[in-house]
Amino acid sequence: MLTVSCGYAKIIVYLTRPLLYAILYQWEYIKGEEALFKIGDKVVYPMHGAGVIEAIEEKEVLGEKRQYYILRLPVGDMKVMIPIANSGGGGLREVIDHDGVQRVFHILREQSSAMSPNWNRRYRANLEKIKSGNIYEVAEVVRNLITRDREKGLSSGERKMLENARQILISELVLATELEEDKAKSLLDSAFA
Repeated sequence: MLTVSCGYAKIIVYLTRPLLYAILYQWEYIKGEEALFKIGDKVVYPMHGAGVIEAIEEKEVLGEKRQYYILRLPVGDMKVMIPIANSGGGGLREVIDHDGVQRVFHILREQSSAMSPNWNRRYRANLEKIKSGNIYEVAEVVRNLITRDREKGLSSGERKMLENARQILISELVLATELEEDKAKSLLDSAFA
């Protein structure tokens, strides 16, 4: 049994020994590894969205001391601990710049790309795009799902996926443009008006 605290919640996970060893192997900390980012940097963590590195702390997890980025996500007011050793391979990247914001809105205004009629294939393809952490692929998912919703409607799973992708996109727009969350949502919605 593993107890993980993240902010306001405590999660209890039951792990089999092989799974626990796999997690420990994957999270192996390499002594002396330099942090790629510093406190105050605006970064994006795939599947969670954009945030600001609030601290770099050493924590003991499963008997191992490791250094972690403490990432505060302003949209959803959540904190995430990311092992520094995994930050590069885990997809942590800098927030887009002004040109990147323009490209996102260009993608949102483009015509929807062809999607599989098979719900399962479409869902998996969209999930892979979101997991990639690439903001332009997340923008494609938002655009395609909004278009599909207007034309044929969405299943409950795709509706949840759309909301998750929108939140990821909004969180990066908030930090990239320094707008308030409500204004970033309005700006995103205006791309589909």
